[in-house]
Amino acid sequence: MPKYVIEREIPGAGQIGAADMQGIAQKSCSVLSELGPQVQWVESYVTEDKIYCIYIAPNEEMVLEHARKGGFPANSVAQVKRMIDPTTAE
Repeated sequence: MPKYVIEREIPGAGQIGAADMQGIAQKSCSVLSELGPQVQWVESYVTEDKIYCIYIAPNEEMVLEHARKGGFPANSVAQVKRMIDPTTAE
């Protein structure tokens, strides 16, 4: 199943408190439950003004549907074509 990187522009994302972050995660999980098991949230990385999310989904449209239903921005969605890490150099 394809993997996607979603860029969400959220000014002040790095300053969101734990309780609010928990609420965001709960909303995301609720929407994922509605969409069914074909869409999975793997993890997210929070920077100062953006959140980068990794999702597994059958297509980009499902990722965008999650964003719409959850009220989350999805400023860009890119399908991962290949992964590399330090062991790739070996």
